[in-house]
Amino acid sequence: MRRILPQLLQRWQVIALVRARDPQLAAMGVRQIKGDLDQPATLRRLAGVANAVIHSAPPPAAGMADARTKHLLGVLRRGKILPRRLVYISTSGVYGDCHGEIVRESRVLATKSARARRRVDAETQLRAFDCCVSILRAPGIYAADRLPLERLRQGLPLFVPQQDNHTNHIHAADLGRACLAALHRGRPSRTYNISDDTRLLMGEWFDLLADSFALPRAPRLPREAVQQSVSPLQWSFMSESRQLDNTRMKHELGLRLRYPTVMTCLEENTCSG
Repeated sequence: MRRILPQLLQRWQVIALVRARDPQLAAMGVRQIKGDLDQPATLRRLAGVANAVIHSAPPPAAGMADARTKHLLGVLRRGKILPRRLVYISTSGVYGDCHGEIVRESRVLATKSARARRRVDAETQLRAFDCCVSILRAPGIYAADRLPLERLRQGLPLFVPQQDNHTNHIHAADLGRACLAALHRGRPSRTYNISDDTRLLMGEWFDLLADSFALPRAPRLPREAVQQSVSPLQWSFMSESRQLDNTRMKHELGLRLRYPTVMTCLEENTCSG
């Protein structure tokens, strides 16, 4: 959310929940409240302080529920004034493996991984909260400082082209702009696929990165061999295929993407500087 702080500060007094005070945030004029979503007793000062909330914290790393969202909503409910709007950054992983099909927000969720089930739990909790909640389902987030180049350097394999999966992307700056749009135009209890217009297979995306950064292209192997070569967490991401439909994002939130495709970022050298 740091990427959109200048825009937020133009219209809002910004309060950030932090584990440790950050001098850079203080210099920008951001009020900081020390607390930890894993320790509800530290969150008391959040009650009643905000009329809008951007919730970007991921769920805990284990379990089937999101206790962090539970703790946040618990303290917000104790305030004399409830937030009027809440924007939550979720994940497109809640859809599960869609076998490369076009996925709209109305699709029935078919989560398989525990990490995605925790996200579904968070979404369910938020839908029951008494304010205008917008849920942003984001895929792979990238930016100059968020590129999977180390994976290429390690030479980890990808699927052979005939077995490859579709992947989806959103630039971190555009995700931040989507949060701003949802604060102003998001509809109550509404989900939005926050994805760019890229239509690539996973291997094609990594080939683009390799060529752009003068790195060796990843080796291609059959799915069974890839599964034996990567971690269970990496496999859980790699084994799902879908193509997100972003029509609702564009029409309802009115979001015009700064980076409509990953190629835009690479061609402008804004992902290499």
